[in-house]
Amino acid sequence: MQTKRLLKVAAVGSAVAMLVAACGGSTSGDSSSSAAAGGSAAPASSAAAAAPGGAAYAGPVGEGEGQVNVLAWPGYVENGSTDPAVDWVTDFEKETGCKVNLKTFGTSDEAVKLVQGGGWDVVSASGDATLRLIYGDSVQPVNTDLVPSYADIFEDLKLQSFNSVNGVPYGIPHGRGANLIMWNTDKVTTPVDSWADTFEADSPYAGAVTAYDSPIFIADAAVYLMATQPELGITDPYALDQTQFDAAMALLEQQKALVGEYWSDYTKAIQAFNSGTTAIGTSWQVIANLAKAEGGKVEATKAKEGATGWSDTWMIVNDTPNINCAYKWVDHIASPETNAQVAEWFGEAPSNAKSCDLTADKAFCETFHAGDTEYWKDVYYWNTPTATCLDGRTDTQCVPYSEWATAWSALRS
Repeated sequence: MQTKRLLKVAAVGSAVAMLVAACGGSTSGDSSSSAAAGGSAAPASSAAAAAPGGAAYAGPVGEGEGQVNVLAWPGYVENGSTDPAVDWVTDFEKETGCKVNLKTFGTSDEAVKLVQGGGWDVVSASGDATLRLIYGDSVQPVNTDLVPSYADIFEDLKLQSFNSVNGVPYGIPHGRGANLIMWNTDKVTTPVDSWADTFEADSPYAGAVTAYDSPIFIADAAVYLMATQPELGITDPYALDQTQFDAAMALLEQQKALVGEYWSDYTKAIQAFNSGTTAIGTSWQVIANLAKAEGGKVEATKAKEGATGWSDTWMIVNDTPNINCAYKWVDHIASPETNAQVAEWFGEAPSNAKSCDLTADKAFCETFHAGDTEYWKDVYYWNTPTATCLDGRTDTQCVPYSEWATAWSALRS
């Protein structure tokens, strides 16, 4: 099962590496709060109109249309075909009469293009895709009154800047994870609680540092600068004006001299940590768990400066002809039982608070900090940088993702 999960989690690792230019349109100050937990916009009726994608479905949810066409990350929709014990599709189809037609995708860019191409009803979208889908009028607001499971979603995942606009939700949170600092305990003998040894020029681990190979890693540098250079005024690592962006890139240029290997294939990252080739660098909780399972001497923690992270959202496509089956699906996938299965199979914190009592591993939610609200307060979930600053500033422009990609390419050349 570990091998299967490794292959499935790899898709998430490739997601941010293929981000494209920022979404069109602009966000208002009300919806552009920090992506960290606690930074949600003011609540509003889920059926509110005057938002991208029009008004939410008024309901009620009726008899299903017979099918639901699902776009999802690998590992999010299992039907027992590879492991009979892992199946949260068959019972749904029997109970609702909605046949699940699944297509998986490998990157957020691919997901956006598939949604825009038509023929789909729901999509599991990462934070780097959600705003593009919302402002591209590709997805619709969600009437959470029609999704009973929504009531049990952790409050600090609701109405975030990447899954809502002006207090209107555009999907149902799926799960989340933080990007951690990890080290090989044979190489780093004193426990670490800071990103300093991965960024500062005097790091004792020069040549054995690793970093995530993606433009979105610029946000990791910004998180460190938030704590160490507060005079820069960074409040959201995805909302960087030119001065802030230049400071982040300067830090990354400094880090480049320390890096022995940038990673995008996390299976190779595990091998490097376990062999000692890599001493310290960025990682995920599931990677740390799998590295230990393979006998690696590693430890991982969230750095004291905070961290980037990710949270995915189930969204309903704007022109779906299968609206009833779509609502039945998002309620099912977010239900306590199903969300527990998905989270444990995939390796992420569940979004449904009641799922923690239903995981096979009773320590699972503790390991992944599922209900630890304080833990997530300084985790900044992946978002799509736009020229309109996501932190609400209107007196300046921020650097859009297209320029993040160009700068990262130049750094890595």
